[in-house]
Amino acid sequence: MTIVTDYPKRYVNVASARARFGDRVDRLGTFLGKGDDAADRVVATIAALPKDLGWNLFERGLRGEPIAEAPAELRNFLEDAADAPAWVDWATCDRGGSVLMRAGVIGGMVLGARSLVLGYAAPAGNKPLVFSGRLKEQASRRLNETARFVQAVSRPGGMRPFADGWQITLKVRLIHAQVRAMILASGRWSSEEWGLPVNQHDMAATTLLFSAAMIDGLRTLGVRVDHYEAEDYMHLWRWTGRVIGVDADVLPASEAEANRLVDLIAATTADPDQDSRDLTRALFDAGKTAARTPDQVREAARRTAFAETICRELIGDDLADKLGVPRSPLRHAIPVIRQIVANAGRVTRVIPFGAERAAAAGTRYWDRVVERGMEGVGYQFPLPKGLAAA
Repeated sequence: MTIVTDYPKRYVNVASARARFGDRVDRLGTFLGKGDDAADRVVATIAALPKDLGWNLFERGLRGEPIAEAPAELRNFLEDAADAPAWVDWATCDRGGSVLMRAGVIGGMVLGARSLVLGYAAPAGNKPLVFSGRLKEQASRRLNETARFVQAVSRPGGMRPFADGWQITLKVRLIHAQVRAMILASGRWSSEEWGLPVNQHDMAATTLLFSAAMIDGLRTLGVRVDHYEAEDYMHLWRWTGRVIGVDADVLPASEAEANRLVDLIAATTADPDQDSRDLTRALFDAGKTAARTPDQVREAARRTAFAETICRELIGDDLADKLGVPRSPLRHAIPVIRQIVANAGRVTRVIPFGAERAAAAGTRYWDRVVERGMEGVGYQFPLPKGLAAA
């Protein structure tokens, strides 16, 4: 689906942005009205089938099982997602994923305190989250699902067709399409203000949060990510972006391309709004909300203060102030943390099999995060059934 209108009001500072970026501003702006037609058709097809039949067929197809009885829309969708372009190199994808695995707990910090927060900061891009209620009503569960998604994508072989990361990526793609359909049907969405729900501009921006923003955040906290390592990581997320439905025209092929797109998006995005602040607060309060005993409450408060301190370092004081992230004396510990991380990285690079050991340790960290996060509930990534109350 495509909305043929002038740019929505969310697209700000267009004249000044043109002075910096030329007609790229106008080319990017058209993607605010473009969605994911293939995923939209699949969601409509699933809805038209008897209860649970369409989703069951989809899950069987995700596993690579024959589904000759499935509607053509569903079969074609899965076949296209499994058809990797010639530029995709599986060894490069695996090396890219190992960048995050080696970072271990630092990667988790960047994911929560930078990537997700930057997503919430965009006052129009965050509106589908607000409408769905996914973060404010079930913050802890949804954050754990994000960790599960990133972990599955980054594991060796995770994004090969029919592998775990590939399956989750396609489920998330259909969740986006379902949310888009429900929001448009609600009559509460303003296309004039925000463009299309979960549009291509915002899908590309979200991919950047997990790729370019992650690389920059790791470096900020002292992790050494060389140019070739960053390119491997971008390659993984270029393929992941394609699978999740991002148009090739807004899918960067290198770190330099990604950073240029980051700058353009930042230049045309308004300051955070109250929804941005509410979502950010829900993120940092998730641990305190789940605490049940006085000891758990105190521990959650300490973790929250530390996470907020890391966040300010990763996104800068100006944006942190606009999001209501409090200042803390803990900020004085940041240089020490950065030095410890850098020293550990230098040791890793010189000892025999250091990189392999770091990747194994990081993998164990992500496995523990995922296991603890769901507490036996499991990760199903089902299609949402409804929106948050108005």
